[in-house]
Amino acid sequence: MDIAVQQYIRNRERLSGHGNASLREAAIDILDHALWEADPYHAVKALMRLEGDKLTIGDREWDLSAFERIFVLGAGKASRRIGEALEEILGDRIDDGVFVLKHGDRAEYRHARVIYASHPVPDENSFQGARLLMSLASQTTERDLVLAAITGGSSALLALPVEGVSFRDIQEVNRLLLLSGANIFQINAVRKHLSRIKGGWLAKAILPATLINLTVSDVVGDALDYITGPTVPDTSTFEDARAVLDEYELWDAFPPAASSYLRAGGEAQETPKHFKGLPLYSYVVVPGDAACQGAARRAEALGFSPFILTTMLGGEARDTGLFFGAIGKELAQFGRPFKPPCALIVGGENVVTIRSDNRGDGGPNQEFALAGALEIESIEKLAIAAVDTDGIDGASEAAGALVDGASCAAARALGMDPRAALRSHDVHPLLDRLDDTVVTGPTGTNVNDLKLLLVS
Repeated sequence: MDIAVQQYIRNRERLSGHGNASLREAAIDILDHALWEADPYHAVKALMRLEGDKLTIGDREWDLSAFERIFVLGAGKASRRIGEALEEILGDRIDDGVFVLKHGDRAEYRHARVIYASHPVPDENSFQGARLLMSLASQTTERDLVLAAITGGSSALLALPVEGVSFRDIQEVNRLLLLSGANIFQINAVRKHLSRIKGGWLAKAILPATLINLTVSDVVGDALDYITGPTVPDTSTFEDARAVLDEYELWDAFPPAASSYLRAGGEAQETPKHFKGLPLYSYVVVPGDAACQGAARRAEALGFSPFILTTMLGGEARDTGLFFGAIGKELAQFGRPFKPPCALIVGGENVVTIRSDNRGDGGPNQEFALAGALEIESIEKLAIAAVDTDGIDGASEAAGALVDGASCAAARALGMDPRAALRSHDVHPLLDRLDDTVVTGPTGTNVNDLKLLLVS
């Protein structure tokens, strides 16, 4: 599988080496297939074809001989694979391009420049990458074609603050928002209104060149302006951004320049709301539920009855993990509401709210999995997996975790307290010591998180 990395393959043996080995093996198999089906490279190759000068994407066609130049650009955790597909399809027709990718990713393009930046908190390269993209955009004319691969993660990888707000201010804004418990819609409403590239500003700089968006959804509902925000009109407003600071009591915590700008922001500073009559086309090549659908298909092939409970899960990771485990107990003890063997599948994006500086190492999926492990303790016929499909859960090196009814007892035998680890948001060291972390490295995709409960 193209999307699999060798580090993950090496982890297969240890992940299935204790507890319910057969369920663990099945879970690993399902995760493999789920990630493969969310690979944007294959999706672009299936959607897009070139025959002579005729470029077809879905049900639309473009005559490439009508354009003077073709540019490709991208930013995000799933952008590299889209870029690889574009280079393979368009080849030497590409005149120039810029991709801003996450540190640790690796791309070798013949027709595009690459800069690596930080996620989830931007670094200096995030600033430089945003400037490069805006510079490329400023060169385009109505006789050019621009193919954009902006995907989830671009909000951190592209940091170009509004006038009067410093780059350090933006770094602090990102840090505070990530710890606040706000969801991605709320976080991005704030970030877009402090940016000169997000919220449609990059599209405004490109148009009236023909702009085609090819993107991968990592948000519930596949809302375009929260997936490929720089290159589509923005639906959020300054009022939305101010409401977030009100709800999470961030006004005094924010850098003064950022707070002042948001307080004063009005119609003159508002993000672009439409590009009517301009040649802008958008395709979600991989929807947010792709991993869930792939998991369901593979689970059924392995003999489990699959049930996708929701692809819109939000809320605190710890709380939803406990609830997921409680469903598992009901299934194991009473065979309801579904008949085992079955696979319960959930997609979405959890959050972790951290109220103090006393925080450890982990991420939402690892907290979800450990909370679930506490709930299913001593039940042999259950296993829970939770992964961030981009390969990085929170700030740890793991994509998530795979646990079963034996995990918590194994932790205590090693002198570790699962409940204390959850309270201190320090779950990664415990799960890693158990060999229960799922480590993939950058996967090349970035759809909604995947949660899996297997019942034998």
